[in-house]
Amino acid sequence: MEPLSGRKSLTDEVHDRLVDALCSGALPPGTPLRQEALAEELNVSRQPVLQALGLLRRDGLVEPMGRRGYRVAPVDADLVRHVYDLREAFDGLAARLAAQSNAPDRESALRAAITQGNHALGSGDTAELVAADVAFHQTIYRLSGNPLLPEASAAVWLQIRRVMHADLQTGSSRDPIWTEHEAIADAICAGDGDRAQMLAIEHTHNAKHRLISNMKDTDHHTN
Repeated sequence: MEPLSGRKSLTDEVHDRLVDALCSGALPPGTPLRQEALAEELNVSRQPVLQALGLLRRDGLVEPMGRRGYRVAPVDADLVRHVYDLREAFDGLAARLAAQSNAPDRESALRAAITQGNHALGSGDTAELVAADVAFHQTIYRLSGNPLLPEASAAVWLQIRRVMHADLQTGSSRDPIWTEHEAIADAICAGDGDRAQMLAIEHTHNAKHRLISNMKDTDHHTN
């Protein structure tokens, strides 16, 4: 076989650009996605756009609209429930393994992630808050020592990023999240796998119910 160039394909570049727009809220749920318009905006042919939309459909980020193309998939209570049920399993396992690991940078990496989160809280910027939240959990995944965890959970985390943005833009409370993060980090640094797993699962469980409750309140006020 011929060696690969190592450069991203146009399809990958289009996919990454669309993922960023979907997860940042620049393309909110329900937004129609026309192949021709996207190709013109991104200055590419229709083929990489079509292939990128197929990948996004596979991951549940967009849904077909018949002959009219695609639209951004909704962010609703059912999505939160399904995604966060999976996240409980991933986060609990990652926290337990991280507490049992011998990674030399375990404490410094977690403290740096907490510092990043506190800085984001101070700025109040939604994109920065989401990036800090994702970075904290991905740090735990890395410290778990299981290289399959980030890959196995990648599609779930795309949905989590969408949910986080949608929730934070409603002005919901942000402080409890980082208080819970710090408790998880403390348990991992102490090498207490049972407590780290319990706190990680509890954190995700709390987030799920908080998100669903916020969605119900928003629906109530808009109806």
